[in-house]
Amino acid sequence: MQNVLRGLTPNSVFGFFEEITQIPRCSGDEQRISDYLVNFAKERNLEVIRDKALNVIIKKPAAPGYEKAPTVILQGHMDMVCEKNKDTVHDFGKDAIKLRIVEDMIYATDTTLGADNGIAIAYALALLDGKDIPHPAIEALFTTDEESTMGGAIALDGSNLNGRLLVNIDSEEEGRLLVSSAGGTKAKVLLPIQWESAKSDMNTVRIRIGGLNGGHSGMEINKGRGNANKLMGRLLNEIKGEIELHINEINGGVKSNAIPRETDVVAQISKANYGKLEAKLKQLEATFKNELRAADPEVSIKLEIEENPLDKVFSQETLNKLIACLVLVPNGVQSMSMEIPGLVESSTNLGVVQTAGDSIYMINEIRSSVRTLKKNVLSTVKLMAETLGGELRIESDYPEWEYNPDSRMRKLFQKVYKDMNHKDAEIIAIHAGLECGVLAQKLEGLDSISLGPNIFDVHTPKEHFSISSTKNVWEYLLEVLKQMNTME
Repeated sequence: MQNVLRGLTPNSVFGFFEEITQIPRCSGDEQRISDYLVNFAKERNLEVIRDKALNVIIKKPAAPGYEKAPTVILQGHMDMVCEKNKDTVHDFGKDAIKLRIVEDMIYATDTTLGADNGIAIAYALALLDGKDIPHPAIEALFTTDEESTMGGAIALDGSNLNGRLLVNIDSEEEGRLLVSSAGGTKAKVLLPIQWESAKSDMNTVRIRIGGLNGGHSGMEINKGRGNANKLMGRLLNEIKGEIELHINEINGGVKSNAIPRETDVVAQISKANYGKLEAKLKQLEATFKNELRAADPEVSIKLEIEENPLDKVFSQETLNKLIACLVLVPNGVQSMSMEIPGLVESSTNLGVVQTAGDSIYMINEIRSSVRTLKKNVLSTVKLMAETLGGELRIESDYPEWEYNPDSRMRKLFQKVYKDMNHKDAEIIAIHAGLECGVLAQKLEGLDSISLGPNIFDVHTPKEHFSISSTKNVWEYLLEVLKQMNTME
């Protein structure tokens, strides 16, 4: 273990956080972190349940004096978004996250950090491990695959949980209590490729769009950040009528719930047209820089010569359909809430475009707090795909978390926050998916709230979180648990 965080307080929270950063836990690769959690419980003689989806529930009895207080579910997810910069040497399947401290912030080194949602695991483990913490009976629920499909929460057997008060620790702003979130759908468009033989007298080149900030496709979708996949569609459409270009592959983005920062195209071009292409790309780069000067001033377009010749390329028909898909697919904010000022109501993000075998697939993350609007965006994507000879597949679908006007949890959290900080906590809804909506369908009468410390630039290699905010939220959570036996 690196021991980078040694000496930080609360030391139990930061100690457990550093431990879990040593364990690979990308979405879909949670066996090792799940094993770690099971072993943690067994070493402390705590009741533990693990299901086929690798979800883990650890139960701790109430502290003395809290036997009659209602059971509390503390919940977070064990997987993380695994993103790195293009030139970063890091294998998420085996390498530990390399931590560093900069003033009040904890960063990784050119990769995502996993504070989303490792901080939930750290808080919960510190509570489960604590000896003198006043608290009601605790059921710590650690779910899998939240960042990709919410598959863990969807597969959960609710009968394994007795609590009906849920504290979800998957938020990213101290002092803001989440009480509602959007539902979502992951829609995958498959576009078949018709191949034709490549020409032998042409150069192989790579066109790369990069330098974008990216970000969470829910939390940052309204910030005007460039989407590398959409920009590549625009670039190809601009070139199509002026320069002969033959495409062999296109790859952009890593996760559907992250705004893509980089997209590459491998193509053929004649030697005579290379200079013309170079000039055109410089012109487009200047255009993109101007349009994105506030949100993504470092956007870049690079043209590189590849050594290996191509043996096949997309047919002209396939290329035209690809460009049409990239240009026409809905992306970004689709509607704003008229009830909650500033809240995005519906959106979609073209997060991934990949060439795989004889198909190009495009994954869209569709979100909405209104179920019918989510369905409408999905129908638009489906119509576009079928019109262009493609196929639409739904890979996941999860419900919205509806606001509960009579929440006892909200009232208690508000009271404690005001007592501790002498000001009101902000009550908000967010345009991102949380597992609260899925869990509410499984646990009748569930009363939920979501909170967390200040975490920035999630789902990007710039991800970082505040040391002091982590301490503040820990103390806040302890005080809420202490007052649980006074709930009305």
